[in-house]
This record gives sequence, structure tokens and C-alpha cells, in this order.
Amino acid sequence: MTLLIGTQDGVYRSRSGELDDVERVLDSGVTLGVHTFKEHGSFAASKTGLYRSVDQGTTWNRLGVPQEGVYAVAVSPDGSRLYAGTHPAHMYVSTDKGRTWTELKGFQKLPSRDQWHTPRHREKSHVRSLGVHADAPDRVVAGVEVGGVHVSDDNGKTWTERREGLETERGDNLQYDVHHVLVVTADEYVVSCGGGLYRTTNAGHSWTRIDTDLPGPYFQAAFSHQGTLYAAAQTLPPTLPIGASYRTRDVNASLFESTDGGDSFETKPYPGAPDEFVYAWAAADERVLAGTTEGRVITRRNGTWTTFGYVPNWIRSLSRVTE
Repeated sequence: MTLLIGTQDGVYRSRSGELDDVERVLDSGVTLGVHTFKEHGSFAASKTGLYRSVDQGTTWNRLGVPQEGVYAVAVSPDGSRLYAGTHPAHMYVSTDKGRTWTELKGFQKLPSRDQWHTPRHREKSHVRSLGVHADAPDRVVAGVEVGGVHVSDDNGKTWTERREGLETERGDNLQYDVHHVLVVTADEYVVSCGGGLYRTTNAGHSWTRIDTDLPGPYFQAAFSHQGTLYAAAQTLPPTLPIGASYRTRDVNASLFESTDGGDSFETKPYPGAPDEFVYAWAAADERVLAGTTEGRVITRRNGTWTTFGYVPNWIRSLSRVTE
């Protein structure tokens, strides 16, 4: 098993999957996501572009997405369409495995589009997360930081906003600070925001905030594996700009597990808490892996989280690659 690790300074790889042979294989700068799709290879979405590897991360080719900063990538269930979400917030699709790209201009016509900006992101926004599900093959779910959740049911041609149910939950717009959309089923999503953790069971037509009894409220990503929902929160986001160290006194990080889809959570101890924030998740056989802001990889075995290994920088994404 090969493990790819997206970090603050590029992509690292462990060919053994045990982190005893970690090496940097791609100098892509801040790499927000590494993803592996069957029959399509591995992708690294970064602030310097979208990269693809078809040899388990040994070599990488930069794909010519029109915007340089690519923050999210997804593949349609039939493998015919490759989607890319960028900074500034645009959506693109490729039907020839990334050789050419077409902008999905309907994404710019959403009613709230002019509100997608924040000083923290240069008065702009970006498509931070993309999701698809085999039971709704024409549906694309996009999470915008800062802009909310939006859904297309025609492969990205037209879009509808799914923000309305979020509006009643908070009054500071942090519910629109979407970091990740976990597509559990065709209609059930768990959304991690700067202002809470939200769930929908009807493709975003209504939302329920599910972290009201948890410390936080800053969530980065949720993960589901074998009936357990995993999430992590901290008090404040890591300090920006890139390269600056976050203030550990502000973190107060926690890790949670739910076996009922998010109706209730149990707080779990883990190595590095409360100073290290869990930022990334992956599954490797029967194990669940998580990566922290200090480059630590932890693993869950027999109900207990232990340290698995380290990489030299803040972990932003994990991806397992199989032969």
C-alpha cells in the first residue's frame, strides 16, 4: 500500500504505507487535497495547479486548468468527466482526462455569487470541496469557502443554491465558510464549516447543525468509515499567511466519533491533543488514519488512537493508493 500525503509544502509518499520511508515526491507548495480515483490515478490539488500521477506518485504532470490555484477535484461515477474547482471560485470540467478544460459558466450565475469574498482570502473565494455519488451520477456538490453549498443535477451545467437551511443557524456568516463536503449517500452530506458541523438528508434542501454539544466550532473535514463518522474541531483556525505558525494556545483541538450518523458524538483522546488539530483523514484496510497540523499521522486500532508516524510539515490531505 502506498500512502500519499498532501502538506503545506507539497506531496510526500510512503511506498510501504508505514511512514518509515517518507519522501517528498512533488514540490507543489500548499497542497490542499490528494485524491486517488480508480482507473484515473492520483491527483494533487494545490495553489500551484492540479497535478496527476499514474504511477503511484512517482512522477507527476501538471494539468492545464485555466486558473492556477486548484483547490478541489472530483471524477464522475462513470469516469468520463473530471471536475476542478479553483481560486478564485470557478468550476471547470474535462472530458479528455485533463488535456483540455471547459468552464462551467452556470456556476457564476448563482444568486449569492457576489457575496463570495472575505479579506482572509484576498477578498475572493474558492471551491474548496467537490463531491459526487454513484447513486446520483449527474449530481455535483460544491462547497465554497466562503460561499456555502451548491448543487448541480446536470453535470455542472446549471446550479442551485443549498444555503437556505444554513441561514437560520448562525448570524456571522461562518456557516458559509465551507471547508469540506462529505458525500455519504446521494442525498446525505456532512459539511464542515468554520462555524460548525452540519448535516442534510435531502441533498441540502434543509440542514441540521449537529455540533451544538461539542467544543469548537471550527471544523475542517469529516470522514466516514465502516459505520463510524469522524470529525475534529478547534477553537480558531490556524494562523495565516502561509508559513506562519499557528498559536497552539488558541487551538484547543478535539476529536469526535459517532456511530449513529451524527446524532450523538463521543470525544476521543489522541496523541497531540489539544495542541495539534486533525486536518485530514483516510482509510487503510481496517485502519483509519488522520493527519495533524504538526505533521503527525495517527491511527485508530481497537478503539484507541496512537501515533503512526510523521512527515516534516502540516498535513492537509491523505490518500491511499492500491496496486
